[in-house]
Amino acid sequence: MAWNSYIEQNQDRFIDELKTFISIPSVSASDDHFQDVVKAGEWVSSKLQSIGISNARLMKTETHPVVYGDWLHAGDDKPTVLIYGHFDVQPADPYE
Repeated sequence: MAWNSYIEQNQDRFIDELKTFISIPSVSASDDHFQDVVKAGEWVSSKLQSIGISNARLMKTETHPVVYGDWLHAGDDKPTVLIYGHFDVQPADPYE
């Protein structure tokens, strides 16, 4: 199946998953939302595992957790891809 067909066929699911993820108030600037940051990290880790990244995990740090995942089965002759991002958000108020 072509990638664009896959996206079209799964668009509703993708949107539902995104709604679930962005509904987590993972405001890292607020100690009141520490558990929400953890919950968002657990969500990301779980999503990685569900797509076959068996070595995906939430790792504690001195401050906020990080999500790590790797899939090392492509072969030594294949390029390495690194994806770096964040899963915390900024407070909604005040909106400028």
